[in-house]
Amino acid sequence: MKSSEENIKIDGIDKKILRFLMTDARKPILEIARHIGISGAAIHQRLRKLEASGLIAGSKFIVNPKVLGYTTMAYIGIYLDKAMSNPLAVKELEKIPEVLECHYTTGNWSILIKVLCRDNEHLMHVLNRDIQQIEGVSRTETFISLNQQIDRQITI
Repeated sequence: MKSSEENIKIDGIDKKILRFLMTDARKPILEIARHIGISGAAIHQRLRKLEASGLIAGSKFIVNPKVLGYTTMAYIGIYLDKAMSNPLAVKELEKIPEVLECHYTTGNWSILIKVLCRDNEHLMHVLNRDIQQIEGVSRTETFISLNQQIDRQITI
């Protein structure tokens, strides 16, 4: 696998394959091959090359959290006492199932996390019981997402 600093060269056919699969990862390879005008074996070979390069990493099903009753999405900026608290704080954040993403950031916060909760009461519980109790966390700043306006991957 190539290191993340190296750029892979992809051609127009690779881009077409990726566009099809980014739209629907379950689209049959032979259907993609018919649209592009190459063999299914060629598609498989190109996909193996793209996976080996690290450009693509499998596929996944996307669960609609609202169907499970999770309706409150929030972003929480976490202020730490010291920068050296970061690895310990992240280790504790990993234990909280509501935390979906964790980013080490520039700016005022040390860490920015994305959390998904059932409702505002659940969010308050996660904040008070879990996040603010982590050693090294001095305070938090919470932004509730009212509605996600854009959800996409990078354009290929």
